[in-house]
Amino acid sequence: MDVFSISQSDIAGVIICSIVILLILIACYILYKPLNRIRDLCDVGYEEHLRLDKYGQTRRQLANEVRRRKKVGGIPPVFPNGWFALCESDDVRDGEVRAVDALGEHFVVFRTEKGVASVLDAYCPHLGAHLGIGSRVIGDCVECPFHGWRFRGEDGQCTSIPYAAGKIPQSARVKAWPSDEVNGFILVWYHAEQEEPSWKPPQIPEIAAKKWFYGGRSEYRVNAHIQEIPENGSDVAHLECLHGPSILYGSDLKATLNGKSVNGFAPFMQHHWSVNWETDPEEKHVAVSRLHHEIRIFGRLSCISVDVEAKQIGPGLVYLTFNFPLFGRCILFETVTPVEPMVQRVLHRLYAPLPMMGPLAKFIVWGEAVQFERDVVIWNNKTFIKSPILVAEDRAINLYRRWFKQFYSENSPLFDFQGNKDNEITNW
Repeated sequence: MDVFSISQSDIAGVIICSIVILLILIACYILYKPLNRIRDLCDVGYEEHLRLDKYGQTRRQLANEVRRRKKVGGIPPVFPNGWFALCESDDVRDGEVRAVDALGEHFVVFRTEKGVASVLDAYCPHLGAHLGIGSRVIGDCVECPFHGWRFRGEDGQCTSIPYAAGKIPQSARVKAWPSDEVNGFILVWYHAEQEEPSWKPPQIPEIAAKKWFYGGRSEYRVNAHIQEIPENGSDVAHLECLHGPSILYGSDLKATLNGKSVNGFAPFMQHHWSVNWETDPEEKHVAVSRLHHEIRIFGRLSCISVDVEAKQIGPGLVYLTFNFPLFGRCILFETVTPVEPMVQRVLHRLYAPLPMMGPLAKFIVWGEAVQFERDVVIWNNKTFIKSPILVAEDRAINLYRRWFKQFYSENSPLFDFQGNKDNEITNW
C-alpha cells in the first residue's frame, strides 16, 4: 500500500477543517472590524411621517417636506466661535487635497508631502478657481488647477506663478485658517471677530503615542441648531424618558415608548442614569457632565455598570470618557460642525486600549449610536424655544445656555430667514 495515498475520509477531514477555520476567520473579521455607521439627513427621525404618509413619498421627499415646514424658532447666532472638525485625519493622506464646506465658508484641506495638515480658503484669488477640485500638492503648497499658482499651507502666500517673469505680488495670497490636528480629527478655528485661538483642544496622550487603537465611528446629519445638540448634557430629565428603554428597541420612538420589540428581551432591560452637569472653574470654555449608567434586568439586577465623563470643550467638541470596572477606560469623541445654519454634521470616533478591542468596542459605538439616534428623532422635528418654561429640576439647562453664550460675539452670523436677519434672534 502506498504510504502517500490519501483516503476520501482524509480529504473530507481537510475540507471540514478548512471550512471551520474559514468560518472562524469570518467571525473574527465581523467581530473585530471597527463599526462604521453612517446616517444621512433623511435616514433618522422620519419614521412616524412614513407611517402616516398616504402618497407614497420617499423618505428623502418626506424629510425635505418636514424641513420646509419646521418652525425654526428664536435661535441664537448659527456659527459660534471655537474649534470645529472639518474632517477626520485618515480622510486626507500625505499629498492629498479635500474640499470641505462648513460654517458658511468653503475650505480646502490638504496635507503636505511631509504630512502636515493645512486649511486655506478654497478660492484662488487670481480668477476664482476652487483649490480643492482638480488641484495637487507640491511640497508644502497646493497648486491651482487653472493656472498653476501655488499657495503655501502655512500662511496662504503664493510662492510660484509659472508664467510670470516678474516678482510675485505680496497680495497674492489666500486666507490661511488656524488649524490643528488632534485625536484623529483635522480642526479649524472659527471666530466671527477674526480673533486668534484663545485655547487649544487637548490631545489624549494614549492616542498621540498610538497606545490606543481606533475602535469605530458613526456619522450623522442633523436638522437642528448647533446649540441644541450639546444641550443634552445638561438636560438631566430626558435621560430616563428617552434613553431609559433598552437599546434593543432601536431608535424608533413609537416602539420604544410603547414597549414593543421584535424580540422578547428588550422589555426586561432598562437603562438607568444619574448625572451632574457643571462648568469648569478653571477653564471657562469647558463644561462637564458626570454620569453613572447601568443596564438592569427586570429593573433590579445590574449587568453592566459604567461611569462616564462627558467633557464639552467649546461649542463643537465633546470628549466622552467611559470607565468600565472590568475593562478600563476608553474615549468616544463627538464633534459637531455646522454644514449649514440648521444642518449639523456629527461625528463619533472611539479609541480604546487593546484589552477592549473588538466586540466590546463595536458594542459601545453601536449602543451610543442607537441612543444618539433617539435624540436625532427629536432634534429633526423640534423647534428652538428661546425662553422655555422650566421647573426647578431643569436648572442645569439655564446654566448651560448662559455658559454657551460666551461663544457668540458681536458679528456672529444670524439666521437669514427669507432675507430677514432680525427674526427673533437679535438679543443674544
